[in-house]
Amino acid sequence: MNPLITDGQRARLLANGEARAAGHATDLLPVVRLFTPDAHATWLLASLDPEDGDTAYGLCDIGIGLPALGTVRLSELASIAGPLQRPVERDLYFVATRTLSGYTRLAQRNGSIID
Repeated sequence: MNPLITDGQRARLLANGEARAAGHATDLLPVVRLFTPDAHATWLLASLDPEDGDTAYGLCDIGIGLPALGTVRLSELASIAGPLQRPVERDLYFVATRTLSGYTRLAQRNGSIID
């Protein structure tokens, strides 16, 4: 198990990754929200590559005002610490209210991921 996601989230991310790889899922609901409590970075992840089980796809905002869809490795996120040495955390209360495209439009308009 990756410390950033639960086993249930991993299963949902992998299922979405398989559907995405097969071309069946194009605008998914994010499964998990990860963030740095001391660096304003946020990741809304919707799928996990079934081939490597580590590469996640979603909306990535590293805190510089340029949120974009892309990939990130969970193993790399687990090694990140902000300026106060706080690690990346999972939002325990996150429930997606829109698809990735909806979050992306809103984030690009506002310069950061908001809900």
